[in-house]
Amino acid sequence: MHVNDASTSGGAAGGAAVVANPVWVRLLLPVLGLGAGLLLKWTAQWIVSLPWAPFQGPLELLESLPEPGATIGAAALGGIGGLVLAYLDDRDTLVVAVRTDRVALTRRGRTHEHPRSQVDGAFVEGKGLTGKRLVLLGGDGGELERMPCDLSASRVAEAFRVNGWPWLEADPHAGEFRRWVDGLPELPPSANALLRARKEALEKDDDGDDAEELRRELAGLGVVVRDEKDRQYFRLLPDAPQG
Repeated sequence: MHVNDASTSGGAAGGAAVVANPVWVRLLLPVLGLGAGLLLKWTAQWIVSLPWAPFQGPLELLESLPEPGATIGAAALGGIGGLVLAYLDDRDTLVVAVRTDRVALTRRGRTHEHPRSQVDGAFVEGKGLTGKRLVLLGGDGGELERMPCDLSASRVAEAFRVNGWPWLEADPHAGEFRRWVDGLPELPPSANALLRARKEALEKDDDGDDAEELRRELAGLGVVVRDEKDRQYFRLLPDAPQG
């Protein structure tokens, strides 16, 4: 679950411009979880009466517990579930901190920093809560970062612009991408091998860390890669080795 972000202004005189999920999200999810636990307890008897309802055993056990322990326990379990969701949401959400001289991108406990001198442009690509990516372009046309970004694109753009960074409305290299097919002759064997491994990593639908690591290895070979659903698209930098 991701929601609208909060931001603090910054700039030369105001420190970093930070864009992140608002604090109230961390408070709302445990409250919603507590309410869900209470609702489940109050409706358990009715749900058990439905022959097609799932989890009949656990619900019957919940309904058989003495009061007030059953209600307190259901509320506590719901609240704990909400805390877990809040932690996962906070861990997966990108935090963008932009200063006049550098940008820091933090996600899943890891921070990637880039000085202003290395970045030729920044933009948000894609739509929806899970399909957007924040991209930083390097001076050679390669991508320094391509990170999932469910924050408001306008807020992120404002954070970069207020600090004097070049913000782009779209990828200037979008027309150069081609769909990857295994064994393309213009790619060196090492790049094709990495793209094969990355395809398998994407199909596993795990936390995406393996796919991101392989993307960075491909960038080292001069191959820029992006994803559309389950397909990989690539473009070659001018100095990339040829197949």
